[in-house]
Amino acid sequence: MIKKAKKSNSKNSQISTGVLVLENKRIFKGIGLGYQGEATGEVCFNTSLTGYQEIISDPSYAGQIINFTFPHIGNVGTNKEDYESDKIWTKGVVFNSEITYPSNYRSFQHLDAWLKKNKIVGITGLDTRSLTNFIRDKGAPKGTIAYSKIGKFNISKLTNSTIKWSGLKNLDLAEKVTTSRNYIWKGLKTWKKENGYKKNNKNSFHVVAIDYGIKKNILRYFSDFNCKVTVVPCKTSADKILALKPSGIFLSNGPGDPAATGKYAIKIVRDLINQNLPIFGICLGHQILALTLGGKTKKMKLGHRGANHPVKNLIHDNVEITSQNHGFEVMKENLPKNIEITHKSLFDNSIEGIKIKNKPVFSVQYHPESNPGPQDSVYLFKEFINNMKKNAKKKRS
Repeated sequence: MIKKAKKSNSKNSQISTGVLVLENKRIFKGIGLGYQGEATGEVCFNTSLTGYQEIISDPSYAGQIINFTFPHIGNVGTNKEDYESDKIWTKGVVFNSEITYPSNYRSFQHLDAWLKKNKIVGITGLDTRSLTNFIRDKGAPKGTIAYSKIGKFNISKLTNSTIKWSGLKNLDLAEKVTTSRNYIWKGLKTWKKENGYKKNNKNSFHVVAIDYGIKKNILRYFSDFNCKVTVVPCKTSADKILALKPSGIFLSNGPGDPAATGKYAIKIVRDLINQNLPIFGICLGHQILALTLGGKTKKMKLGHRGANHPVKNLIHDNVEITSQNHGFEVMKENLPKNIEITHKSLFDNSIEGIKIKNKPVFSVQYHPESNPGPQDSVYLFKEFINNMKKNAKKKRS
């Protein structure tokens, strides 16, 4: 909603045009914005201070309603460049404060109009701190978000929609958000203030990325390191992937329950591991790799979502501040002996990285492409590139 210069004393300004109904029947009221309608999903919170356009357009948020803890969302507007996916999969958004007019030289469209265009239901004017505290105490609940200009809602119907929804556990969302066909990334590098997105014209390595819900900034980082990237659907067989003659395999981020995705992904990744190719996974790709190696995953009470998560690098004995977005984790108890835990969360000691001791295969739970977020973990792309260099040299010898 666009903030007015003068306060309105009209009766209509007091009407709650937006509601969020939780599975325990708790109701949060506010002012609707974005798309008029309703949507059901898991309610989570994100602690990032910046990058709301990238967050909302991240396919990993499929099936989720995002409660932003930072109060000032929308103030820099939206632009045509900072999309992480061509289609927006986020179910809804919750803001504390009304959106002021955009103030940024890159802004092209007001966030309210952008949400309407992408059919995302939003609410502003909620006590987001209270909602966040509820999630911290009780875990991420199911919820239904609704916006109606006339402010009339069938609360019973919204409650039933919330209760009947299955939730994210056992739900495979990767097959919904994945690309429908192979495509070659257009080669744009990460954004720079001087020239925007510059194209990479060097292809030193060929990376095949399995798309479980891949973010565009991951592809841009591969362009930074002179890689050609072929993106393939999540159910593409190992034989078809190997026929593309990759230098390395990337297992992308994505939404949903990794165990559900693993029903088809485990066989594919196992066949690729047996080829001794360099493999690098992040987020859902990290979890699928762990499942492939015999590990197990479980749903977290809260999940990790934000751009300020401290992670201990157990190999280099240093701390990285990371960008994260996941609601499931890899369990330590079931990992085989040939797997080394390389990173752990300093919030809850959960596993944040693993590698196979005798193969060029590793993964991390967080997002080293850092969009939005810090740049501490870009070195992981370099490690993957070095593994591809070593593997190519071994083949030549």
